[in-house]
Amino acid sequence: MEPLHTLEIDGSAPLSPAAVKAVAALCDRIEDRAGRGLVVVRVAGAPAGDRPGGFDVTLVTKWERALRRLERLPAPTVAVADGVCGGTALDVFLAADLRVATPDTRLLVPRDTTATWPGMAAYRLVQLAGVAGARRAVLFGRPIEAAEALALGIADEIVDDPKDVLVAAAELTDGLSGQEVAIRRQLLFDAATTGFEDALGAHLAACDRTLRQGAAKEAAAS
Repeated sequence: MEPLHTLEIDGSAPLSPAAVKAVAALCDRIEDRAGRGLVVVRVAGAPAGDRPGGFDVTLVTKWERALRRLERLPAPTVAVADGVCGGTALDVFLAADLRVATPDTRLLVPRDTTATWPGMAAYRLVQLAGVAGARRAVLFGRPIEAAEALALGIADEIVDDPKDVLVAAAELTDGLSGQEVAIRRQLLFDAATTGFEDALGAHLAACDRTLRQGAAKEAAAS
C-alpha cells in the first residue's frame, strides 16, 4: 500500500501565510517523493460573518498558486469535508480529485453584501456543477447542503465515516504512477476548457508517451 500524506485545513481561520506554507509544504513532499502515495486533506470550518479582512491580493495570489500546485500534484488527492466548510477549507475541497462529505456538511461561498469578488471557489464550483448549479451559491451565498453537493457532482460521496472511503481510495490508487495521474488529470481539464484542436496536441503527446513506454517494456521483456 502506498503511503498516505495528510493535511488539515481550518476554514474558520482567515487566509494567512501559514495556510499558504502548509499547502506548499505538502506539495513539496509529494513532488520530492516522485508522486508516490495518496494525499488526504481534511477540511472543516468557515469564516464567521462576511469575508474577513487582513489579507491582500499578493497573499491571495500566493494562495491560488499553492492551490494550483495541489490541483496538479503528481498524486491522487482526496478531500474530506465535515460540517460547515468555507473559506480556505472550501478552496481546498474543490481542488481535490475525489471529494467526500459527511451528511452534515454545508458548503459556503464567501458572501459580502458590499463587495464583488466571491473567490476562486466560484470558478471551481462552476467547473464542477455548471452555471445553473452554482448560481445561487455564487450570487447570493446560499449554502450547498451535502445531498445537493452530491447531486450536482461537487461531492463524490456522502458517508458517515470517511475511514472506509479512504481505505477504498487508497486501494483504488495503489500502484498508480503519480506522473501518469497528473497527465490524465490535465487531459481531463483540457477536455472541459479547450476546443478539440487545442486539446489534440496534449493528447498526441500522451499517446506518444504511452507508445514509448509500451515499446520499452517489450524491449525489456525480449
